[in-house]
Amino acid sequence: MSQPALMAAVEHVFQSGGYFAGLDYAAFMRALYGLGPALGEVQALRLADAVRTFDGARLALYKHPKISLSYAEYTFEPLFLDEITLPDGTVIPERPVHLDIDEFIADMWNKGIRFGIDVAAVKAAMASPKADRITFANDLEPEDGKDATVVEVSSDLHRSDAPKARADGRIDLQSFQNRFPQIKAEVRLLKKEPSTPGLPGFDLAGRRTEPAPPKDLTLRFLAGEGTEAKTFEDGEYLVSTREGFLSVDAKSNRISITDKIVSLEGVSGRTTGNLQLAGAYEEYGDVQEQRDVTGSDITVHGNVYGNIHSRGGTVVLDKNLVSGSVHNVAGNINIAGVASNSVIHAVNGTVTIQRAENCVISGVNVKIEEASNCEIIGDGVLIAVAEGCAIAGRNVEVESAGPRRRTEMVIYVLVKDVTQFDQEIVELEARVAAFAQANADSQQEIERISALPDVRRYLALAAKLRTQELVLTPEQGQFLRKIATAVAEEIQAIQKHKLDLQVGQTQYTLLSERLARVIEQKVEAAGIARCGLHMASGETLVRTMPFVAETAVLRQLPPKDLKQRLRGTPSGGQLLFADSAGSLDWHLDPRVRPAP
Repeated sequence: MSQPALMAAVEHVFQSGGYFAGLDYAAFMRALYGLGPALGEVQALRLADAVRTFDGARLALYKHPKISLSYAEYTFEPLFLDEITLPDGTVIPERPVHLDIDEFIADMWNKGIRFGIDVAAVKAAMASPKADRITFANDLEPEDGKDATVVEVSSDLHRSDAPKARADGRIDLQSFQNRFPQIKAEVRLLKKEPSTPGLPGFDLAGRRTEPAPPKDLTLRFLAGEGTEAKTFEDGEYLVSTREGFLSVDAKSNRISITDKIVSLEGVSGRTTGNLQLAGAYEEYGDVQEQRDVTGSDITVHGNVYGNIHSRGGTVVLDKNLVSGSVHNVAGNINIAGVASNSVIHAVNGTVTIQRAENCVISGVNVKIEEASNCEIIGDGVLIAVAEGCAIAGRNVEVESAGPRRRTEMVIYVLVKDVTQFDQEIVELEARVAAFAQANADSQQEIERISALPDVRRYLALAAKLRTQELVLTPEQGQFLRKIATAVAEEIQAIQKHKLDLQVGQTQYTLLSERLARVIEQKVEAAGIARCGLHMASGETLVRTMPFVAETAVLRQLPPKDLKQRLRGTPSGGQLLFADSAGSLDWHLDPRVRPAP
């Protein structure tokens, strides 16, 4: 019999006043709710000895339970039948009566308790000579399943703990104590342990409560360069596809096999020659003059006298850059020491230098503690002390600036050339003003004509007639028509001016909205342009420098052209500051057009 059919049969027995004598409650729960060990291929399941009728007199012995959110309580106490006298005069004295567990289960079913009765506790309470209030039924909370996870299966991995799944389902591999272990090709590194489903729960009414679904993970999301997810007969594994060094990305948790090289001997004609590297590089020695190092994510702990070319990642120089260059296409450049007589260019990154002398520096953002005799350009430029520098940026912040010997100190604020909007704005403002004046003239003419005595009298009568405040006799109607004939020309003029005013107001509104849109477009195109000069410690010049293309075009100029652009005679622009002392805090307001 199916579970729904069995449930209907049980419901019918209890609702029709019957109960199951000798009920096996554990088997009863398994049959109705599928709880407990599997039943297998059994032909029949014994639930009870018999179905009996529930005596109405005994039904009165059972009280209502106290039902809470997740449990039910019942007060058991000794019960007695009252003394009775039979018709023949026989007196039956008061006598104790006992509750029955099978009757109790049936009565509780009809009172809404259809699951979770603790039969042993109920039997013990029924047998006790003392009154006791017990919790006789409880909800069954759903049992959560097991989330999918990964386990290490390679002895080549250096680890301090196995990978763990985060609450969001991703894998946290930061516990790997990774010291560049070398991995052979086609080595199984991790194995996915699939998720297992949980078990449902039930409330007192027998309603099913589903557990939270277990979290799965996609093993291929952990596969970085040099690894891939493969499925074998015994499961899914993360496998190395080449020989190299193990690398774990702390942000994405991806595992890669890279060919990063760690060198202790430096770069020179005697040791390595020029290096062309497919991956990352870490050098503890010096990079000698005229030596080129090409790669990505390059770190040099010694001095650099040659040229660093990086395709991405971060270039880190722990010491000095002298008469060399650093170029990073897609990442930052950090120089902890002194950069002198060098070219530093981060195409799409930030340049951070402790101290720079006689350098050409460009980047999306440039941050320098001390700079002297340098040409510097970036969208954002932040310098603590600048002496004899030529600086250009859209957002420039300099704590202290001044000349150095005979080299002037000049700051250019890059201002996007948005003059293409100005002509349209001027034309729209003129047209808006013209319509405003025309509308005012039309309104003034309407008011002048309406104030004429005959016109005013006619308009007043016409208004009263429209609102039915006034009803004319035939004679009065003839008089009104005479007045209308007399002022017909003026009334026609009023109508014409009203029509002109209506058209003019519509045009005024449309042009005003268009003017506001063009102004906002200009503001958006202009973007940010500001300069904060906290203290001028000598003659310092601050000007705006208009530019048409993106600032990236200016930043990518060859060092010689960039130097000429910043040190040459300025053309155009606005003088913002020229003094040997004082400060400046200037912000561009694109809504204000510069004076011609």
